[in-house]
Amino acid sequence: MPNFEELVIGTVIASIIAFLINLFLMPSFIKFLKLKGKVVNDNHKPNKPKVPRPGGPILLLSIVIGELILYFVTGNLEIISILLTTTIAFIIGIIDDFRIMPGWFKPGALILASIPLIIFHIYDNELNVIFGSVFIPILYIPLILISIPLAGNTVNSIDVFNGVATGFMIITMFPIIISTFLFGDLEILMIEIPFLAALLGFYMFHKYPSKIFPGDSGTLLMGAMYGALAIASKSEIIAIIALLPAIMNSFLFLSSVRKIVEHRELKSRPTILNEDFTLQASKDKNAPITLVRLILLDGKLSEREIVMKIYKLATFSSSLALITILLQFIISSG
Repeated sequence: MPNFEELVIGTVIASIIAFLINLFLMPSFIKFLKLKGKVVNDNHKPNKPKVPRPGGPILLLSIVIGELILYFVTGNLEIISILLTTTIAFIIGIIDDFRIMPGWFKPGALILASIPLIIFHIYDNELNVIFGSVFIPILYIPLILISIPLAGNTVNSIDVFNGVATGFMIITMFPIIISTFLFGDLEILMIEIPFLAALLGFYMFHKYPSKIFPGDSGTLLMGAMYGALAIASKSEIIAIIALLPAIMNSFLFLSSVRKIVEHRELKSRPTILNEDFTLQASKDKNAPITLVRLILLDGKLSEREIVMKIYKLATFSSSLALITILLQFIISSG
């Protein structure tokens, strides 16, 4: 077991490298994708500029290298388990990036990404709640099999505008990190920091106006790793609270469409793009209900304004998660 100083140095090095891989390799990868014609229209901007997609491969590379550095420092097999979950989610996403798959594919296939967490047993049989913990040995494995598909698809569904998915993940990682610091394992905390650094590096290119889109490979790996870290750090309830806006978006969509379906298969769109490139809520009764459609009920907004409102919602839900952490800390200390 490495001492505290070695853990800190390893985490700092891993985080810097995870950030720099995005910073230095992404420009070349963007050129490569453009050369190969792997671009999509950015439909919410004048002239619909072509944006490369997917950025998932470089994001995965930065996470894997950063976390493997920590593995060589700590020898902690939980790192390998979380990386396997993240990589499987990436593979599922990259398949969906390059082939049109049915709506059930992503949530169904993501069950496979849950398996390493169970095999390596990175979980306890207790679920932390505000007033203590609940011992659920029989239910916990099914909970994991549900959690990773839920987290992956939740992040995937919120990826509707420039920078939203990555920015949302960055904001909601802070409650997880603080919860892990107070109640979790130090080595799990060390795993979380390079992931956050990788997200920050990727955000430099994904933020408005985007130079690259993450694609399904990027969003699924973000969500899967977030879910895995929440499980490993015993922060499941905190993660759910922090992700509430995105979870609500998925719930509203599914409850209005009443089946698992890809957004590209929709006949009615939840929003309308105006000539001045602002968006407004659709009045079509057949259009699905989404978080963005609800945001636009007060009137039309630009893409940048919608992005900022989603960030504010993420900040609010993360604040609620932090209040929950504070209550847990007070109760456990008493």
